[in-house]
Amino acid sequence: MDIKTWLQFVIVAMVFVASTFPSSVEGRIRHYKFNVVMKNTTKLCESKPIVTVNGRFPGPTIVAREDDTVMIKVVNHVKYNVSIHWHGVRQLRTGWADGPAYITQCPIQPKGTYVYKFKLTGQRGTLWWHAHILWLRATVHGAIVILPKLGIPYPYPKPHKEVVVVLGEWWKSDTEAVINQAQKLGRAPNVSDAHTINGNPGPLSSCVANGGFKVPVDQGKTYMLRIINAALNEELFFRIAGHKLTVVEVDATYVKPFTTDTVLIAPGQTTNVLVNATKKAGKYLVAVSPFMDAPIAVDNVTATASLHYTGTLSSSVTKLVAPPPQNATPVANSFINSLRALNSAKYPANVPLKIDHSLLFTVGLGINPCSTCVNGSRVVASINNVTFIMPKTALLQAHYFNISGVFTDDFPGKPLMPYNYTGTQPNNLATKKGTKLYRLAYNDTVELVLQDTGMLTPESHPLHLHGFNFFVVGRGIGNYNPVTDRKKFNLVDPVERNTVGVPAGGWTAIRFKADNPGVWFMHCHLEVHTTWGLKMAFVVDNGKGPKETIRPPPSDYPKC
Repeated sequence: MDIKTWLQFVIVAMVFVASTFPSSVEGRIRHYKFNVVMKNTTKLCESKPIVTVNGRFPGPTIVAREDDTVMIKVVNHVKYNVSIHWHGVRQLRTGWADGPAYITQCPIQPKGTYVYKFKLTGQRGTLWWHAHILWLRATVHGAIVILPKLGIPYPYPKPHKEVVVVLGEWWKSDTEAVINQAQKLGRAPNVSDAHTINGNPGPLSSCVANGGFKVPVDQGKTYMLRIINAALNEELFFRIAGHKLTVVEVDATYVKPFTTDTVLIAPGQTTNVLVNATKKAGKYLVAVSPFMDAPIAVDNVTATASLHYTGTLSSSVTKLVAPPPQNATPVANSFINSLRALNSAKYPANVPLKIDHSLLFTVGLGINPCSTCVNGSRVVASINNVTFIMPKTALLQAHYFNISGVFTDDFPGKPLMPYNYTGTQPNNLATKKGTKLYRLAYNDTVELVLQDTGMLTPESHPLHLHGFNFFVVGRGIGNYNPVTDRKKFNLVDPVERNTVGVPAGGWTAIRFKADNPGVWFMHCHLEVHTTWGLKMAFVVDNGKGPKETIRPPPSDYPKC
């Protein structure tokens, strides 16, 4: 490394360290600098260049307090266009900083810069950030830790220490080459070659030299793990040998604590758990494995780390834990059904009770003609049978400046041709194409039922909504019945999230209030499905007065 490059990384490191530990003053501005650079790294005993932030994989953790303002200057040093999404941050009236390319911004071009600025209003807990263009989020991602306001304790016992645990996937090949080849052929891309825990797969038969990530603990103390699923395409189980996990938060919202031996976490979701180090000194295996209850190929390699008690010799035998079977649907359902909002006086569950828009969105796959693909067809994905076409001008820009011809606001609120969604698939598997948005007035309330379909195969879909949190009021298997199923909705203490799984062959119902003007993306967080078109956007009009109106774009807003 030459002296110029060395100094650059030293300066970036100094900026990061200075910003990592919040001062005693809340409501301050936290400054970060993200250099997007190529970095040679070794995983699976093989070295390859990857796109990183500040040369790190996973990238740096952003730490701030509730009500702080965060400013991140992103400098693009790679050959790809780049944009960064701050996953789960509400972005109240600051949609210009949300990050999805061609939705709220044009991407940052090579050698370009952009400063993301937003306030963390009314949020505390674990969120994360990631690239939101191409498949770059495979290696461009990191944690966001939002601490409570000064003097405000956690609504659970304070842990001795907190540890960020980022789960991911690893490909030996370049991920852009993987998806580009799949798109060219019209088929599904190759699955990943390993799962990772904080960038490390742990010892594998193909790479025994890799020791794995270690979590050091002292006997008798309690630790909080801030778990993030940054994987591109797989829901994951998380277990620790001999230890129970007390779940206290998901997607930066507090939940009624419950104890489990297995956490299920979908791509895009975060989960905070407390671990009591009550066992005898030793090493205890941490295991991360895939969940898939559909006949679809997944990376079935289990990533491992270890809970390492103080005083334990490195040569000690690690106590093992068996991961759940890949298709362990009862284990997954048990975890999901245990989630309830804390719903306390301080942290109430303000579930919308009066509904302005009652929507039904089918989510699933399809097949469209493709003259250059294998067999003359291409696998696609859709919502309400509409495969979303990405625009060439950012949708928020088109909305704000009233630029015509970029999108239409006629996205259907229900399937145009209803059928037995979880029964025999229709003869025609083709989808319509378009850049269609669904328009909401400021403060409209929405009930949205997300229905999986049997098009090609039933499959779980983790759906992420930008700009809002929502309440998960219902869930079931089969076709949603608006008469009988709505009567079973939990309108008292449903879990509040920003990303939710739609079960294979089933449905999930959510409710939210459109109190944030702008254009807000909703898409499957399985990156392959987003690539195939399983995405749409809501456009929320301004309300009354400046506090209900989108702020103007910043002066350095990227151009397409």
